[in-house]
Amino acid sequence: MTGLGPPDSLGIPFEGAVALVVDAQGMACPLPILKAKKALSTLLPGEVLEVITTDRNAIKDFQAFCRQTGNSLLSQHQAEGLARHFLKRRD
Repeated sequence: MTGLGPPDSLGIPFEGAVALVVDAQGMACPLPILKAKKALSTLLPGEVLEVITTDRNAIKDFQAFCRQTGNSLLSQHQAEGLARHFLKRRD
C-alpha cells in the first residue's frame, strides 16, 4: 500500500513494529491529523506510527491524509469505540 486509497487491511490490526504511538482519544478533527503529521515528522522514513482515535470521522480522515501526503496507510482497525491507524512514513 503506497498511500493511495483505503488500505486492504481495513479492520485487521497491524502486527509489525511501531516506532511511536499518538493517543488522540477525545479529540475531534483536525487535531488527530495534526498530531499525526507532527509525529510523522519525527520518524525516519519507513518507520510506523500508530494513532489511536475516537473521532467517528477519523477512518476517512486518515485515508484522505495518506492519499494527500504520500504516507502509507498500512492498517485501520476499529473496535469498542476506538480506531487504530497505522501509518508508515514515506521515503
